[in-house]
Order: sequence, then C-alpha cells, then structure tokens
Amino acid sequence: MVSSPHYLASASGQDALRRGGSAVDAAIAINATLCVVYPHMAGLGGDAFWLIAGGSAKGVEAIEASGPAARLATRDFYRGRGHAEQIPMRGPLAALTAPGAVDGWRLAHERHGKLPWKDLFADAIAYARDGMAISRSLADWLVTDEAILNNDKDMARIFLPKGRPQRDGEMLVQADLARTFAFLAEHGPREGFYEGPIAQEMARSLEAQGSPLRLEDITGYRARWAQPISTGYRGYEVFQLPPSTQGFAALQILNLLEGYDVKSWGNDMAAYYHHLVEAIKVAFADRDEWLSDPAHVDIPLERLLSKDYADERRKLIDPVAARPFDAIEPGISFGSAAKRQAPSGDTVYFCAADSDGLVVSNIQSIYHDFGAAVVAGDTGIVMQNRGSFFSLDASHPNSLEPGKRTFHTIIPAMLMKDGKPALAYGTMGGEGQPQTQAALLTRIIDFGFNVQQAIEAPRWLMGRTWGTASRDLALEARMPDEVKRELRLRGHPVKIVDGWDGTLGHAQAIRIDCDNGTYEGGADPRGDGIALGF
Repeated sequence: MVSSPHYLASASGQDALRRGGSAVDAAIAINATLCVVYPHMAGLGGDAFWLIAGGSAKGVEAIEASGPAARLATRDFYRGRGHAEQIPMRGPLAALTAPGAVDGWRLAHERHGKLPWKDLFADAIAYARDGMAISRSLADWLVTDEAILNNDKDMARIFLPKGRPQRDGEMLVQADLARTFAFLAEHGPREGFYEGPIAQEMARSLEAQGSPLRLEDITGYRARWAQPISTGYRGYEVFQLPPSTQGFAALQILNLLEGYDVKSWGNDMAAYYHHLVEAIKVAFADRDEWLSDPAHVDIPLERLLSKDYADERRKLIDPVAARPFDAIEPGISFGSAAKRQAPSGDTVYFCAADSDGLVVSNIQSIYHDFGAAVVAGDTGIVMQNRGSFFSLDASHPNSLEPGKRTFHTIIPAMLMKDGKPALAYGTMGGEGQPQTQAALLTRIIDFGFNVQQAIEAPRWLMGRTWGTASRDLALEARMPDEVKRELRLRGHPVKIVDGWDGTLGHAQAIRIDCDNGTYEGGADPRGDGIALGF
C-alpha cells in the first residue's frame, strides 16, 4: 500500500510495488513524481527525513537527509549584504543549504532497495518531459505566488509559461527538470547529482546569482543514518526524528495528553480541542527555546522527553481557560533573551508498505511554497529556502553557523506495537505537523476512528499560517457551532477557515494490522492524493 498527496505520485509508488519493488523503492518513486507534479511543495533542491521499520529493517531506522549551511554562510556574509536582522525568505540569499533529499534516497536504496535505481524515475521523467495536468493545490499556489514567481525570470518561464497562472487541468511542462531526472537515473545519486555536471551547474548558477552555496558544499554533502527518539503512548511506542527536527515537540504533546482520559472527551469535543491546543502551547515553548542542531547546542532531550517532566508541565494547562501563546515560558531555559522562533512552511508527506512488512514514513520539503523561488541554472531544480529560518542573532540557539543544520519543521512519524510497525503517519504544514499528528493518534487510539475518518475529521491549527502575523486558533468551518462558541468562551482566538482547508495540512497514513497482515490506508481530501493498495 502507498499513500501520498498526489494521485499520480501514489500511482508511481504502487507501480514500483507491483514490479516487485520494496517500500523504499515505492517511496523514492513517489517522491520523484512529487518533485514534478507538486513543485510548490517538493523538489530535488530540498531536504527529507525517513523512518523505516518492519521487514528487513533492524528496529526503527532513521535517515537525516538535511543539508547544512554553506561554508560561506556566516552572519557577516549577510550583514555585508545589508541583512543584519533576518535572512531574506526568497531569492538567492535564501538558498544557503545543500540539497539533501537525493542522498537520502541513496542511503535508503542501498540498504532496502530491490529495483534498479534507474527504474525508479520513469514516471517523473515522463511527466516533466511530456507535461502533466495541473492539480487543484498547484493551481491555487500559482495564483497566490504569481508575484513571487515573476521575480525570477526562470521561475516565470517554467511556472508561468503563458504569462499568467495556469488553472486546473492545464498542462505544465518542465523540460530542464526532465533532463536532470534522466541524468540522475542513468548515472546514480552521486555522479548524477552531487559530483557531476548537475552539481557544477547548480553551483555555477547559484554563485552567479549571489548565493553563498559553492560546489564543495554540494559535493561534500552526505545524508546520514540517525538514532530516532521515542515515547510511549497507551501501550504503543511513538517514533520521531531527533533534533534538528521538531519531532521531540510531537512526543512532548503525547506525554502531556497521556495524563488525561482523552477517551472521555468523545462527548465533549470542546474539551478535547482545548486540552490539545493547550498541550501544544506548552510543548512549543520548549521547542522554540531549544530546537537547533545538536552538534552546536547541547539540548536536554532526555529531560524534555521524560514522563516526570510532562507531569510538571501539565500543571500549566487550565482545564477551562486558554493561555496566551507566548505567555508560557519554557520549562528549561536556554539562557538567551533572543526572540522566539515562529516556523511555517510547505512540504509533502507520504508512506509505503510492502509485502515483506517493510514500512516507510517519509517527508520531503523545499520549505516555503516554491522554496527560495530560485532555479539552479538549466537544471530545472528549484532550491529550498530552509536556511532562511536561521537566526542572525549570535545568542540564539538556531543562530547561523557554517556547516550547521537549521530548525526543521518536517517530521515523519511511526507508531510501533510490540516491536512491529502499527502506523506510518504524517502531514505537511510547518507548525501544524505536531498538531495534526496528535489529532490522528488520539482519534485512532483513543476514539477508535479508522485511518480515513481520522484524516477527514475537522481540523484545527494553533499558530501562524501562510501570510498571517498573529497566532490564531484556526478551525475548519465544519466544526460544530457550539464547539466554536465554547472555545471562544474559554479565551481561544478563534478564526474560522474553509471547511476543507489545505493550509491545515495534507495528512496521509497507513495502518498495519499485525494479526491479519493487512494494511489500511488513508489520504487527505484537502490535497490531491489517494491511498492505493493491492
């Protein structure tokens, strides 16, 4: 079974499985197609994180495929170019980290791949070369980002070929990207992407545009296997990637919720939403204080994830009154007066499971919609702007340093039961990812929802969404009026959004029935995806 936010990508993954491929093969095929059909959310110029379990995996395996800051990317570099307060969010100065995703594909395929490398990219090549029909999500973002796309002639040439945003069903051709994918398929990940002419063209173009990235930053990059982190929740073990991802915040939320009888809120949904939102605020206070590259900051992770610590922090949650988002202090101080971080971003989450029981939970991103909005020469690769989230304050935990990895919002998740995979799940949505993950787990474990029900249930987001300056509690319009009213009465800054609002995340999941050996998949109607099995 596979699930992804775009139907063509899901079909690519299912095809890999039908041809005898592993879940890893399927995940790579899915991701490659997403780089073409969802170019506003995914791309070869971005990062990725993996969780792999079951089958031939030894426990839960994790891959960090996130690029560090370029060697020239210093705070002085940006000050010398007139940016003393903040790195620009778009443009070549925002393209300051090496792209990591492709080398993550390499690591996963070397260990768990069954199909030849070159066979994983046929769909991506064809859709880029011959064109593909623009889907709803891409059409919406083309309109939203028209001005951003027009700021760069190559972005405009590729994504506004008619001089205007194309609508659903019109064709998008990406000929340069098709040639890049064909070269990558033929020559493999290192020569085909990091060490040959593709890398040289990326480096040449980006340097000419003013980016601090250089060829040695690209050729020297290696993805790495990592030790995942975990916590228990109602007899299950929940796994996340370690820092520099926000995975520990997702685990902290579950630690806080485990102290409540969540099931009892099934008849009081206002209490359910209230407590989840307040738990999120408490966990995010620690996240915003500490999250950075652990090679540069000594993060007290063991303490932050302990059940005793959750018992202490749970006392901050008032059962009937909301607290202002920024009024909650971290439980352990970093010792800096630096301004707290406020992440946002766009991404794709997808998952796959094969007939041998191997399960993949994967997330890939170019950070904001269309990343840095910069194309790397004639490669067709849109570069991520993940590095723009670095702080230029030297006292900040996420302060910019050459070779450092920035705070990452993207977090795939894996639920295990008695040492076996029980659920692969995740979502896009920056600050919303830990929130939607908590919603999915509580709805499945505490309320007994099936996967699709858990994904489709009304969603919320506490925090900033795209283009907003304030931290609201966004509620989908489908939520009952009395629940909305009660949340307002409890002091929540309620904002009503569309009934199926894509900015609140595109969630996907695969549930594994270990007793019967069957899979149950779900895909989010807020996106353009589908779950497919056979």
